[in-house]
Amino acid sequence: MENRIDIGNLKIDKGLYTLVKDEIAPGTGIDADKFWYAFGEIIREFAPENNLLLEKRDTMQEQIDTWYLEHRGEPIDHDAYSAFLSEIGYLVPEGDNFIVATEDVDLEIALIAGPQLVVPVDNARYALNATNARWGSLYDALYGTNVIDETDGATRDHTYNPIRGAKVISYTEKFLDEVITLESGSYSDITQFLLKTIDGNMQLRAKLSNEEEVGLEDPSKFLGFTQDGDNLSTVLFQNHGLHIVIQIDREHPVGKEHPAGVVDVILESAITTIQDCEDSVAAVDAEDKVRVYSNWNGIMKGTLETTFEKNGKMITRRLSPDKTYTSPDGKTFTLSGRSLLLNRNVGLHMYTDAVLTADGDEIPEGILDAMVTTLAAMHDLLGNNKYGNSKTGSVYIVKPKFHGPEEVDMTVRLFEKIENALGLKANTIKIGIMDEERRTTVNLKEVLRIVSQRLVFINTGFLDRTGDEIHTSMVAGPMIPKMDIRNEPWMRAYEDWNVDIGIETGLPGITQIGKGMWTKPDEMAEMLETKVNHPMAGATTAWVPSPTAATLHAIHYHRVNVSTWIQELALRERASLRDLLTPPLLSDHKLSDDEIQREIDNNAQGILGYVVRWVDQGIGCSKIPDINNVGLMEDRATLRISSQHIANWFHHGIVSKEQVTETFERMAKIVDEQNADDPNYKNMSPNYDQSIAFQAALDLVFKGCELPNGYTEFVLHPRRREVKTRNE
Repeated sequence: MENRIDIGNLKIDKGLYTLVKDEIAPGTGIDADKFWYAFGEIIREFAPENNLLLEKRDTMQEQIDTWYLEHRGEPIDHDAYSAFLSEIGYLVPEGDNFIVATEDVDLEIALIAGPQLVVPVDNARYALNATNARWGSLYDALYGTNVIDETDGATRDHTYNPIRGAKVISYTEKFLDEVITLESGSYSDITQFLLKTIDGNMQLRAKLSNEEEVGLEDPSKFLGFTQDGDNLSTVLFQNHGLHIVIQIDREHPVGKEHPAGVVDVILESAITTIQDCEDSVAAVDAEDKVRVYSNWNGIMKGTLETTFEKNGKMITRRLSPDKTYTSPDGKTFTLSGRSLLLNRNVGLHMYTDAVLTADGDEIPEGILDAMVTTLAAMHDLLGNNKYGNSKTGSVYIVKPKFHGPEEVDMTVRLFEKIENALGLKANTIKIGIMDEERRTTVNLKEVLRIVSQRLVFINTGFLDRTGDEIHTSMVAGPMIPKMDIRNEPWMRAYEDWNVDIGIETGLPGITQIGKGMWTKPDEMAEMLETKVNHPMAGATTAWVPSPTAATLHAIHYHRVNVSTWIQELALRERASLRDLLTPPLLSDHKLSDDEIQREIDNNAQGILGYVVRWVDQGIGCSKIPDINNVGLMEDRATLRISSQHIANWFHHGIVSKEQVTETFERMAKIVDEQNADDPNYKNMSPNYDQSIAFQAALDLVFKGCELPNGYTEFVLHPRRREVKTRNE
C-alpha cells in the first residue's frame, strides 16, 4: 500500500506530511492541513502553466534547430538570425528605462560587497559550516593553503611549523598595512595596542618598537573593541563596509611570540550564503526532499546541529551566536555571527514524486520548494529563532534556469499566491535571478522589469550558460574545445551585459550583482591572484566553494572599492547583443587527432568522476580530480558543459560512438583508481554493462541532443532511483 496522505486532491508522501505537521508548521500559525489544501489550489493553478512553458522551450529549440539546418554551410547572418529570434518570441522588445525598487532588503545584500558561499543544504555539517562562515581566520586560511609557499622550510606539517607561521603573520601584517593603514610605521612594528581619550573621543593608538605612538591614517576605520579586564582582547575595524578583527591574548602560545600579543586576524568573510536545494544536491525522491527541507527548517528555527568525529574527537556543530563590541563612544553593539541566508529552489524543469496529483502525476518541484521553504522561513520572520536571519522581514529565494520573461512572470505570480496562502505581506518573498540561460540573458532588462519589486540579485552562472550555449546552437556546427569557449567574445559580452543591465536598472545600493564560482578549491594562490577581476568587473559578490575561500576572497573587497568601479563602468557602452548571439563554433579550424582525443579524455574523465558519486552515493557536489589530478569542484552545471560538448562533437561526426565508448571505458579505470581509498565506492570497470553510473554517463552523451536544454537531471534522477531501488 502506498505510503501517502490524501489532502486537497493531492497525494503527499507520509514522511513529508509528517515533517510539515510536526516540525515546520508548529510555531508559524499555519495549520498543516490547511497548508496542503492551499498548496493543492496553487498546484491546480500553476502546474498546467508550468507544463506549457516547458513545451514552449522545446518548441523554440526545435525552431532554432530548423533555422540552423536551413542555413547549413552558410556564415551566420546575424541580422537575419536576430530577426528570426524576434519572430518566434525568443527575443522580446525592450521597453523604456526603469529602476528596480525592491524594499526591505538586508544590508548584506543591498550595501555590503563581499563573498557568497553556495552549499548543499542536504548536508547538515556543510550547511552549518557555511552559515557560520560569516567570520574566518585569516591566519588559518593562509597557513592551510598554497597562498603561502613552502620554500625555506615553510612546509605544511601535521604539527605547527613556526617558520610557516612567521610567513603567515608577515603576509597578514602587510595586508593590514594596505587596508587599515597607520599614520606611520607598520603593523609588524607594533608592540602594543592602546585606547586613549583624545579631545573627548576614544581613539585607537599603537605603540611601535621605536616607542613612537601612532594612530590610524583614517581614524573612522576603528569601530570598536572588547576587553578582558583592563586588557584589550579584540580591536574591530571596518574597510569598504567589511569588518576586520585583531584578536589579542599574550597568554596564548601564538600571542606569547608576537610583540603585540596578536593571536589571529579575523575577516568578515561569507557575507551571504546560498543554501542550495538544486545543483549541488542529489534529491531524487520524497526521502531526499524531506532531508533537504528538514535541514533548512532547522536552520530557520536555530535548532539544527550535527555531531561528527574530527582528528579523533567528537565535535558538535551548531549556529554561531552574534558578536558584541563596545564602540569608541562607550556604547555596546552587535554584529551578526552568521552569513545572511538565501535558499536556491530548483528550476521549472524539475518534477518530484514527493507530492502527486490525484491522478498520480508528479508535480513541479520548484512550486513545492517555494511553498515549503517559505513556510520554514516564517520561523525567522516571527522571531522563533534566536539566531535570526533577515533583519528586514524578507525571505530570499534564488531561482535558477529561467528561460525568459514569461517564466519569471509566472514565478512572481506564484510568490504572490504563496504570500496570500501564508498570510505574509506583499513582496516578502524576494527573488535572486540566476542569469544562466541565453534566453534570459538577451531579455534581461525585461526580466528585471517584471521582478522589479522583488529582485535581490542577478548572478551570472558561466558554467550553466556555457552548457546552454552549446545546446541552443547544437546543430549549428561543432564547438571549439571546451576550455577555449570561455575566451570567446560571447562570454565577455555575457559577463559585461549582466553588469551593464544591472547598472542601467539601478541595482547598486539595492541588490547584488554577482559573478560565478571559483572551481579549484585547492588552488587558493591562483584564486587570490585572479578572482580580484570579479569586484573589478562591477560584481558586488562572487561565489566561492568553501569558508576558507570566502576568507581569502574577502581580501579582494578590501583592496577594491566596488562602488567606485561601478561608477566607472556606468560610463561605458552596453555589451554587444551580436556577440551574445554568436556561438563558439569550430568553423574552419582543424583539430588534430591528438587534440580531439585529449579533449574527450578530459571531458569523459570529469563526467565519470562526478556521475559515479552522484548516482551511486547521492553526492550532488564533489571535488573531482581532473585528468591531471587537479581537484575541480563539479556539480550539474559543469557536468552539463562536458556532456553537451561531447554530444555536440558526436552529433557532427568529430568523434564516433566507438571512440567515445572506448574513451569512457579507459577513463573509468582511472576514476576507479582515483577513488580507491573510498570504502563506499563501487568500481565501474571492468563490468561496464552492470554499472548504473557508467551507463548514465554514456546516456548523457549519446542522448545529449535529445535532453531538454541539455539538462542532466533527466538522466541522473532515474539512474539514482535505480541504484536506490537496487540497494533496498
